[in-house]
Formats: sequence, C-alpha cells, structure tokens
Amino acid sequence: MSTSVSNPSRTSALPRITSPWRSVGAVVCLFWLVMAVIGPWLAPHDVGQVVSDDIFGPLSAQYPLGTDYMGRDMLSRMLVAARYTVGLALVAALLSSMIGTFIALAAAVSPRWLEDGICRLMDALIAIPSKMLALVIVAGFGSSVPLLIITAIIGYAPGAFRIAYSLAASLYTMEYVQVAQTRGESRLYIALREMLPNMLNPVLADLGLRFVFIVLLLSGLSFLGLGVQPPDADLGSLVRENIGGLSQGAAALIAPALAIGTLTVGVNLLIDRISSHRNGR
Repeated sequence: MSTSVSNPSRTSALPRITSPWRSVGAVVCLFWLVMAVIGPWLAPHDVGQVVSDDIFGPLSAQYPLGTDYMGRDMLSRMLVAARYTVGLALVAALLSSMIGTFIALAAAVSPRWLEDGICRLMDALIAIPSKMLALVIVAGFGSSVPLLIITAIIGYAPGAFRIAYSLAASLYTMEYVQVAQTRGESRLYIALREMLPNMLNPVLADLGLRFVFIVLLLSGLSFLGLGVQPPDADLGSLVRENIGGLSQGAAALIAPALAIGTLTVGVNLLIDRISSHRNGR
C-alpha cells in the first residue's frame, strides 16, 4: 500500500510580507526624476544671481534652503543641479547596462575563441578601479559632460557585462535555446528573442545599482573639482563649493549632501522592491 504525503511549499505557508519602505523608495525616485525634468523651471531665482548679502544664510520663508557662500539662493541652485546629477547618471547607467548586456549576449552566442577573448578583455577592465580610471581620463582629457558620461560607461559597462554574461551563459544551455538552434534560427534571433527577455528583471535590478555607483562617482569627481564645471553645477559641486560652511552647519552644505543621500537610498529601496517582486515576495 502506498501513501501520498503532501509537501506544501514553505513560501505558501508564510504570510506575504510587504514593507512600506519599498514604496518610499519609489516615491523618492519619482520625486528626483520629476525635479530633474522640471526643476529648472521651478527655480525662483536665476542660478547664478546673488540675492542676499547674508553668506551661508539660514533657512527662511524667502530662501527655503538658505543661501550659499556667495549669497545665491540654494533652492534655485539645487533644482538646476539635480538635472545634472540625475540626468548624467541616468544616461550613463542606461548606456553602461545596454552596452554590457549586448556584449554579453554576443559573447554567449559566439564561437568559443571569441567568447574567451571578450571575457578576458572585460576581466582586465573590471580589475581597474573605476574612480582611478575616471581620475586618469579626466586629468588627461579635461572635464566635460560628454567625457564624464564616457568615463562612467568605460568604468561600469564591464561590471554590467559580467552580470549579464553569467545570465546569458546559463540561458544558452536551456532546452528552448537548443530547440531554436535546431530550427536553424540565427544567433542574433536567439540572443534577442530567446535569451534577452528572460534576462530583463536581473538586468534592470543591476541597472539600478549602476545608477547609484555612477551618482557617487560623478559626485566624488565634482567634489574634487573634476566633475561638472562652473557656471554649471551638480549636487557634488554644491557640496564642494560650500564646504566652508561646515563649521557653521550651513544649510547650503547639508542640503545637497542630503539630496545625494536620499537619491541613492531611494534607488536602493526601489531595487529591493523590484527584486522582491521577481522572487514572488
């Protein structure tokens, strides 16, 4: 006599756990994205206009984020700086992820000798610290918005490649890929139609991480004076130029630093939410 024993999944026996912080992350990311798009039009003053004789002025109804080291309105400067920080990081992260993913797909479906060559090249680039690479490039060629984007791509596309390649190499051994090969489908078709759709969720999660890394990289370069150059400024530049207000606890220094912190934490919370949905939690 045989008996059947039911073995319910542990996941189904556990209550569904939701965290309000994941929703907070989405709200924070949406806020900064909106500010990057419409912020400059909301600025109450011209970004370079000296509006007060009070240097490192406190928070007030007239100047909600105080004034900076020259008496300029910090709210106006932050609304404009957010466009540079979010815009540059978003463009660089998207391009890094796209380039890394498509190189990974090309390597996964290529002959073994070419696959090995691509992997060795990417491993060599990954071994170079991104901040050191950025310092060398900017010091050698000067600082400009296009060069900052290119620098971030060179620094972070290899990492995106490594994540995407591990996924692509695993998918290439799946039965549905073998069936497509048997049907005589081209390598391009297999990469884009059979493999890429099954990689999207992990790649999107990695894209969020690339964005955070690039925000911190560009902010660090700007803090060293090698990022966005005057008269333009990003959030890192605002921290650097108002560092003289550190001893006073000036809002002109604290506000951009908090902005960078909330942006990076918000993106991390959003990534956690995406990952949880992917895992069915």
